[in-house]
Amino acid sequence: MTQHIGVKLINAFPMTRQAYNDFRGWQLPAGENGEDEGYLVEYLDGGKPNTDRFDGYVSWSPKEVFEKAYRPVSGLSFGLAMESLKQGKSLQRAGWNGKDQFVYLVKGEKLASALGYGFGEYVGEPTFNDTLVLKNSQNRLATWVPSIGDLMAEDWQII
Repeated sequence: MTQHIGVKLINAFPMTRQAYNDFRGWQLPAGENGEDEGYLVEYLDGGKPNTDRFDGYVSWSPKEVFEKAYRPVSGLSFGLAMESLKQGKSLQRAGWNGKDQFVYLVKGEKLASALGYGFGEYVGEPTFNDTLVLKNSQNRLATWVPSIGDLMAEDWQII
């Protein structure tokens, strides 16, 4: 068995083990406590729906396991926030002065394609690196490099 670490976007709803089994139309397995607290978890970033009541794959997680594995989408560390940028999400900090500011990732190949670069038309043709872009409160876009304060902050929010 190999170890894994996951970063995924989910919806969660508090639900006992018995309520989840009832929701799925299942019999509670012998030896399991139906009063165990936990969460119905809907995975938003992949997987076919396994019930017609949700758009994503649904499962149940015990409360203790859930609370160690998941955090609300506000109050994130920069590392967790960065993973969501890689998945195409936009981010902002609760502590930023500019109310409408947010950051997103522009992939180098998309930038090159939009500008017509990077197709090997000549030797030594430049390529574009991925870049972080800040949309500021004046509605202007600029490349963005996080400060130490941004890297250490735990007030990142997925928007």
